[in-house]
Amino acid sequence: MRAVRTPALIAAAVALLGACSGTPDQGPSAGPSTSPAARGGAGFGDSAGKPSPTPTKVDVRALSPAELQNRWWSWAGSTETARNPVVDTDGRHCAEGQRDGVWLLAGTFGTTTTRRCTVPADTPILFPVVNSYGTSTNCLTFMDAAQGSAVLDGRNLTVEALGATQIRPERVENGPVAEHRGYENSWACGLWVRLDGLAPGPHEIVFRGSSGDFATGVDYQLTVTDGPLPGPSVTPAALTGA
Repeated sequence: MRAVRTPALIAAAVALLGACSGTPDQGPSAGPSTSPAARGGAGFGDSAGKPSPTPTKVDVRALSPAELQNRWWSWAGSTETARNPVVDTDGRHCAEGQRDGVWLLAGTFGTTTTRRCTVPADTPILFPVVNSYGTSTNCLTFMDAAQGSAVLDGRNLTVEALGATQIRPERVENGPVAEHRGYENSWACGLWVRLDGLAPGPHEIVFRGSSGDFATGVDYQLTVTDGPLPGPSVTPAALTGA
């Protein structure tokens, strides 16, 4: 992921194809809800980090651009830096903060890496090939140059371009985006991939994305299992948008 015109970069990953529908910059308005009532649904773990046997599935293909991007940015921003899946270099933190029946994958801060992760079978997967947040004008510039691709087990995946959408994600002060002013009320955009759940067994997801001089990529070696997942230390994450 990338935060435009800020000192630090955050890189995520997912598709391309298309340009952002540039909305003029506006002041605060009713953006996605991140209230506790909006978060409902079982997660992959409880507050003690124990796996939940019956996580609530989410129809990832029905998520609006605001819901999708608010969900992902809340996940990325509400996990402290030491355990953050975007900072992660080998996959040991893939399960951090995973909740609500969608498994999220992260990109990088501008590097290419390999991660090995265990994920639940038949659970939808969502990830950005390349994405950004800032003003709607930032997003227009970002999407004009955005490009990327994603491959699952040797098969090209559909990459979806999502233009400037207002979000109000969560974050923690000791997370990798804590210094970015305006994070909780900004505009998000990017190239995204939505996947239905995978069958048990080994799978590989490879994606590469870029915009201008920023580039990111991850080779995900996934082990998809029907059994219980290792118990992550679950952190808060906003789930839905208005």
